[in-house]
Amino acid sequence: MNFLLYISYDYGFPIVQPLDEEILKRGHTVAWFLEFEESKKKLKSNQKILNSVEEVINYKPDAVLVASNEVPHFFPGIKVQLFHGFSVNKRNESKGHFRIRGFFDLYCTQGPSTTTKFKELEKKHQHFKVVETGWSKVDILFPVEEKTAEHKPTIFVASTFTERLSLAHNTEVFKELVKLIETKDWNWIVNLHPKMNPEIVKKFQELEKFKNVTYIPFLENLKPLKNADVMLTDTSSIITEFIIQQKPVITFKNNQPKECFINVLNVEEIKKSIEYALTYPKELMCKIESFVKEEHPYSDGKSSERVINAVEDFINKNQKDQLKSKPFNIIRKFKIRKKFGYFNFF
Repeated sequence: MNFLLYISYDYGFPIVQPLDEEILKRGHTVAWFLEFEESKKKLKSNQKILNSVEEVINYKPDAVLVASNEVPHFFPGIKVQLFHGFSVNKRNESKGHFRIRGFFDLYCTQGPSTTTKFKELEKKHQHFKVVETGWSKVDILFPVEEKTAEHKPTIFVASTFTERLSLAHNTEVFKELVKLIETKDWNWIVNLHPKMNPEIVKKFQELEKFKNVTYIPFLENLKPLKNADVMLTDTSSIITEFIIQQKPVITFKNNQPKECFINVLNVEEIKKSIEYALTYPKELMCKIESFVKEEHPYSDGKSSERVINAVEDFINKNQKDQLKSKPFNIIRKFKIRKKFGYFNFF
């Protein structure tokens, strides 16, 4: 089969890269289509890039794997949505994670919290199939590694860029972090949102003057999360990606805290909360386990395999022929044709 990996934003790379490897392992052909020229620099020299709509049409992909919400409907092949993140309830269902835009034939969902709703939508619309596969992006996190006796407790600090929700913007939190960095025998990994205020970024980058602090400007993949034992954050969407490793998360003034979070409202609580989290208390870990079962119950690191299995099965069983026609979506489809300058209807 011919597979096409479609990238419209850089956040898609760690989602589709594991699929590239799985596709090649099975003897299929794979090519990439990237919307932005700058993004092409991220690919390896041996990865095939298609540079125009005409090249895609000549390539004749059997399946187009997509980590964003839209895809050119005029590309050949079935369209598969992989999602660009977990549903974190930031927007209502009609505008957020569960919005049906009429582009996709197959949705590869992450866990029951996503699958249950999409199965209802599958039954309602009948122009797509839904298969729960887990999320390819998090394969790199598993299996979770056992810590050695020499392992030093490691705290991962993450923050959203929205000032009113961000712990990084809180001066008192920063002072407390400096105090803990200086006094506790812990390692620290810091990663701030790419849109974070540059002045805030600079302040946190300067923490690398301490030998136990590592600042990561951009997460190319989730591997650094493997090295941490506990996360300290606010409302960052990275929470779910961390906690599915069955590791505790401390949130500072989270506006919608889950039962499995340790949510603190005062700076004075941060130290004791981290110390508590590092003990992996049984009651907390049971709550985390229940949350993970709903969000991403797969800890085998084989979600990419399940995605490609689902695509192969969909194609081999001619499941597209069993679906209703997609809605016309004339305005949305016209906008995509205009975006790519492609008005060839034959």
